[in-house]
Amino acid sequence: MVVINLDVMMAKRKMSLNELSEKVGITLANLSILKNNKAKAIRFSTLDAICKALDCQVGDIIEFVNEE
Repeated sequence: MVVINLDVMMAKRKMSLNELSEKVGITLANLSILKNNKAKAIRFSTLDAICKALDCQVGDIIEFVNEE
């Protein structure tokens, strides 16, 4: 299962959902869906913008967890 660790990176960078929303240009609702692992997909442009705003790598946000 793919897990989004957006909340972890936001906490490490001491950035609120509102601040990230403003920097990335994504609605709070869509960021919340990502943060709560409810998203079915993410665009590369969105991922790029989030990584730039949080100064991190894709692997810091997206993780594969084996469900066994």
